[in-house]
Amino acid sequence: MNKGVWYALGAFITWGLFPIYWKLLAGVPALQLLGHRIVWSFLLLIGIILAGRQIILLRDKLTRRILLIYSVAAVLIAINWLMYVWAVGAGYIVETSLGYFINPLLSVLLGVLFLGERLRPFQWLPIGLAAAGVLYLTLAYGSLPWIALTLAITFGFYGLVKKMAPLGSLHGLTLETGILFVPALGFLLYSEFTGKGAFLHASPLIDVMLVGAGLVTVAPLLLFASAVQRIPLTTLGVLQYVNPTMQFLLGVVIFKEPFDQHRLIGFCAVWAGLILYGVEGFLTKRRQIVQARQGIET
Repeated sequence: MNKGVWYALGAFITWGLFPIYWKLLAGVPALQLLGHRIVWSFLLLIGIILAGRQIILLRDKLTRRILLIYSVAAVLIAINWLMYVWAVGAGYIVETSLGYFINPLLSVLLGVLFLGERLRPFQWLPIGLAAAGVLYLTLAYGSLPWIALTLAITFGFYGLVKKMAPLGSLHGLTLETGILFVPALGFLLYSEFTGKGAFLHASPLIDVMLVGAGLVTVAPLLLFASAVQRIPLTTLGVLQYVNPTMQFLLGVVIFKEPFDQHRLIGFCAVWAGLILYGVEGFLTKRRQIVQARQGIET
């Protein structure tokens, strides 16, 4: 099997298992979890940069425009990380999975709205089905599935910003966490001085896991970046559903979160949209290949 596929599976399986990791840290306030995730991620990344003697290369690339782009990206990913760790700890794993099922179709819509990309007529149907699923859940429960939408919107716009960002994945993520490092560290120190800090005041396992938050954050991102360079985006697009599927199964089967008929109907609408989008893309690509072969033969 292609190395890129293994890298992609490693990234998506790691993300799919995230609920277990953050659930074990549910006793730590979400803002502190976010702070540790940022601080230890940055220290790990800057260590990699220094070990590779790339710090001067990164410094030379810094301009006001780049700092602005990555500041926006940093804010978006911080909101996404905070919402995710809070939701997992509060017992909303199923809804977080819905956010990452919605995200690919939302990203397509953002491409249309902000990048001038065009959809084929049939591609609007999957987006409509996903919107119908969200609308149904809103009407059924009397409120928007705001956790799922926050995760989908922040990650969707994060992807949009990153599409316009000039740095590579390693330098970009280092800069993003570097921008967040000082406020994150400041908050953790404040929590410690006010007697609310969890680090070194809980169990040794919790302390190790808080430090390990950097590794579990950075490792799948680097695996994903390696996968992107080695396999087609169509293959990556199919594999990405490993992540929300695993999260959904963990939420329902392992953590016994409620999944009633209303949620089933809403999720089915989103799933149907994803399936139709994938099938339409596959058939279109296949048709293009056949037409290209016919053109060569004539």
